[in-house]
Amino acid sequence: MQALLLRPAYDRIADRLTKIAPDLEVAVMEPDGSVTVGGAAVDPDGLAAEVWWLTLEAFGKAGRGYLPALAAAKHAKWVQTAFAGLENPMFKPLARPGLTVTNSSAQAPAIAEYVTIHALSLLHPIAEQAAYQRAHEWTAVNFREVGQSRWLIVGFGHIGQEVARRAKAFGAAVEAVRRNPDAEGLADAVCTLAELPERLPQADVVVLACALNEETRDLADAAFFAAMKPGAILVNIGRGGLVDEDALKAGLERDQPGHAVLDVFKTEPLPADAWFWDHPKVRVTPHASNRGALTGARGEALFLENLRRYLAGEPMLNRMRAADIGVG
Repeated sequence: MQALLLRPAYDRIADRLTKIAPDLEVAVMEPDGSVTVGGAAVDPDGLAAEVWWLTLEAFGKAGRGYLPALAAAKHAKWVQTAFAGLENPMFKPLARPGLTVTNSSAQAPAIAEYVTIHALSLLHPIAEQAAYQRAHEWTAVNFREVGQSRWLIVGFGHIGQEVARRAKAFGAAVEAVRRNPDAEGLADAVCTLAELPERLPQADVVVLACALNEETRDLADAAFFAAMKPGAILVNIGRGGLVDEDALKAGLERDQPGHAVLDVFKTEPLPADAWFWDHPKVRVTPHASNRGALTGARGEALFLENLRRYLAGEPMLNRMRAADIGVG
């Protein structure tokens, strides 16, 4: 059996890979686009790689030939990706019969921390307390406790569930929005997208953690914001296309939502003249909520565990449906 990995990815796991799969032949795509096996150059046309690992390097200068090679690979049977969502049309060639695609949950803890930290910092009167400090005023500020808040998490996959774990640790009430009625032992209630208008008025924190597809595109529209509780917090770590950005701007003007924490946008990189940058109720981050120091290590561990399962014929983690690939 043969695998084709990019040089940086292979170098990070080479020792562990040998222990898990000593008989696996590993072809390595070098930074110049050539391919080597055991350090010797080989003809890429002669490869029969069954196992692929689509890491972030595949989208850098040194790895740009990797995804096209995977898209055309006749022998590919399984690809582990470094992404939670694969709705981007560029991934459509992966939604083909005979190819198993597994996505990544490695970024979920980091993204959940991002969501929780931002939400907590807005739920508590930190800015007001800081203002009194700057004014040298000894003034106490009462605050609503996090345990009194209600969180509505739209999309309850790995990321949504990690957010729920953290919110529940503070005593918050959590409602999940998903197709599956299973609360996973984490949510106090579960509803569907169709029930959102009834649930939004009660939510203090609304987290968009769902995939982008025809059902969810511009999900957060004018009606969505009109239904939000005044002063509530919106956090979008899903995709920029989930939010009607003009409707959000209008909603912020009437305090629905009171604040927006946005890590994703319809246009990325965000243009320098975009209104989000300077809006007093908006926090902007550059699609970086996954940049936790441990995300990479979790991704490597996930690939190696799924490789072990693949070789042993065991059920694999995070297997994706072809219908969810390349649909954005």
